[in-house]
Amino acid sequence: MSDLSPTIDHVVITVGDQLDAALAQYTRLGFDMTERGHHTLGSSNHLAIFGQDYLELLGYEPGRAPQRADLHNAPPGLNGLVFKPDAPDFAERLHAKGAPIGEAREFSRPVRLGEESRDARFRTASVTDPAVQNGRVFFCHHDTPELVWREEWRRHPNGVTGVAEFVIASGEPERMGDLFRRLFGADSVRETEGGLCLPAGSGTVLVLRPDAVAERFGEVPALEEGRDRMVALSLHCAAPEQVAVLLAGNGVTAVRHGARLVVPPAEAAGLALAFMD
Repeated sequence: MSDLSPTIDHVVITVGDQLDAALAQYTRLGFDMTERGHHTLGSSNHLAIFGQDYLELLGYEPGRAPQRADLHNAPPGLNGLVFKPDAPDFAERLHAKGAPIGEAREFSRPVRLGEESRDARFRTASVTDPAVQNGRVFFCHHDTPELVWREEWRRHPNGVTGVAEFVIASGEPERMGDLFRRLFGADSVRETEGGLCLPAGSGTVLVLRPDAVAERFGEVPALEEGRDRMVALSLHCAAPEQVAVLLAGNGVTAVRHGARLVVPPAEAAGLALAFMD
């Protein structure tokens, strides 16, 4: 249906009014987070910028109510799978092909660069399909990518270079698989052990049955019977054994599950966070 290729732009971790606590957690995990930004929609964030994608801690400051009710209502944890479109007119093109996509909206946030302040501008549109049972799946076009992917923000003590896996636990992986085919084409989705996968640039979206998720990640956020949930994230890093030393030195629990060094949800703002080659 679509001529868009799936590429992960960024991932969103919702933290509600606990931005300070989440920032402290991710600093202990070895991320050099950006200073707090404030969107014109009322939300606030901190980012961990990688090579071609990034991780966003998204919430709001007490007393600064966001215009988005979903920030109040969303449970803490992994809450946004964001794809990178190839042009600003992506929403119109998807609409024209009958894809389940909402209206595009534009917003911005100031970015401080030394003594200068400039506005980072974005154009987003969300997938509007009941297959998305938890969190949001949306597209984000950056009008000003130079205000996001800055070299000085890409270096982290833990050596993370990008998103490796975005994991959705599902009793029916084919439900999300069908949605991805409608968005990106019939050949976009592949079978994998325990479910389905969507190759997405340098990362992969995995839709796995709960037992397969537990085998790969151990403890994950609680699942509601019959409903999908975004539960885990794996990140590429240069040397997982060095990350293990860093985490231990910062008093963070991490457990080996095969190729993944996994931090449990209680120490990663509500999701299982893994480091891998």
